[in-house]
Amino acid sequence: MADSIPPELWSHIFDLAADEDTIFYPGLPTSMTQSAWARSLITDWQLRTPQDTINMVQRRGYATKKSIISTCRSWRRLGLEFLVRYLFFNDPSRLHSLAALLISNPTLGWWTRRLHITHFRVHYESGLPLDEFETALTSVLLQTPNLEIFVVDWPLSRAFGPIADTLGTHCKNLRTAQWHVPSELLPKVIWALDALPLLVSLAVEFDVPLKEADTLTLGSAQDVKLDLPNLQQLTLRGYSAEFIDQASGWNIPLLRSFSFDYGSKTEDIPDVIRFLGAHGTSLLFLDLNCIPALDIRTILDLCPLLTAFSFNLDWKVPPSTLDNNGDDNDTDTRAVALTNRPHEHIAHIGLHGLLFAFGVGLASAYATHDPLRALPVQFTNDVNFSALISSQKASFPRLERVRVLNQTVLTDLERADGPQGTGMERWERWAGMCEAVGVRLEDCTGALLGTLPQKYEDEEQEEEEESLEDDEYYYTDEEVEVEPPRPGGVGLAELRALLEECRKMSEEREDPPFGFQF
Repeated sequence: MADSIPPELWSHIFDLAADEDTIFYPGLPTSMTQSAWARSLITDWQLRTPQDTINMVQRRGYATKKSIISTCRSWRRLGLEFLVRYLFFNDPSRLHSLAALLISNPTLGWWTRRLHITHFRVHYESGLPLDEFETALTSVLLQTPNLEIFVVDWPLSRAFGPIADTLGTHCKNLRTAQWHVPSELLPKVIWALDALPLLVSLAVEFDVPLKEADTLTLGSAQDVKLDLPNLQQLTLRGYSAEFIDQASGWNIPLLRSFSFDYGSKTEDIPDVIRFLGAHGTSLLFLDLNCIPALDIRTILDLCPLLTAFSFNLDWKVPPSTLDNNGDDNDTDTRAVALTNRPHEHIAHIGLHGLLFAFGVGLASAYATHDPLRALPVQFTNDVNFSALISSQKASFPRLERVRVLNQTVLTDLERADGPQGTGMERWERWAGMCEAVGVRLEDCTGALLGTLPQKYEDEEQEEEEESLEDDEYYYTDEEVEVEPPRPGGVGLAELRALLEECRKMSEEREDPPFGFQF
């Protein structure tokens, strides 16, 4: 039966069964990408982040492909290319066996398009030593010339230098990169970008420098005018001040999405406004998550085409000349404006901060003992939200939805079974304001804010997800060289079942959940 069907048809069927479109999408998750509720063994519910979701998709896809190649010899021969199309690890020690296999069979690495290493620890006392990890990973990269997506979630430390050199020399087709590097290696990041002109999406997290920031030197990378003609999405986390300063002078003509996450740091804020002055006119998505307040009115003037904008609702926005109305008294009670003029394109707004807004979690316990700190933040939240949802949406006439992005806030709301105290009054007031002007007020799952998870999940789905989390689906030489295929050919029942599964998945297929989708 397997030999009577053309290999091209089998390849198409296997491609549908693996359902891998989402993980090959070049865009990276943003703050507006929806999270999801999932059952937990520790608590009743926990939030599954977009990164957790894509990791689960990779595990599920690998399980499907592993079943395909175990069915018969014909499917094994045809399905091997799908097995290595992406490589997903949470144990870097497996890189040794993978490198040896790719070296012994170079044609396998030709098919690899995605390499993702997540949640690992590399140190000298236990696990894989950093030098061995560097050697193994560079060996794998040398055998994957068509790699398009390279994601490493954990710090690469000093190993980033040789890895970046290998990427720039042997992985010229790279479209998406996500790195976590020391700030001292910024020159290596710049030269790596210079060697990867096809990059479409880039996410970099910089660790806090071990030395004083003023002592960091870029050497020959200082003031390099990079030309990144294809870069559309840029995400920066951590100590990114020097990177932003350099990038303000680069040529990034297609930049459409910029995300800036400064974490809990309050000093040495990067010059984001200078960066937006150079690149803001083409942006469609802008996400600014930092504690120090930025000049939101100037920022929105610099980005006239934005359709989605996220900022910290805890920022204290100073009154503009339009707010004063000739009265200089009682400044704190005066409404403020978030824009100098109506922004004609923003339809989606995301809100960071809000830990004190709904009377739940550790912030609520802290506010009980120190109300003088919490009350000004809550007042600022109310003033900014009123300016956001003003009468007839004067500042944002096309506004459709406002989304609370802080996952900690939503987790605390679930554990407390909803807002508490004055937080309930604030939630009701905000929900009423949004309903009055036709704006949807959402949480980070895309549901209406205040909608807590219910026990509606199917038990079969829970068992499937638990089995996917318990098993490890990784491509190793043992699975290809040792595991024997099932005897005999493919039966009609198996083929019908596979085709039915493909048909169902094709009907349920949605648009890619990452990138600029809301």
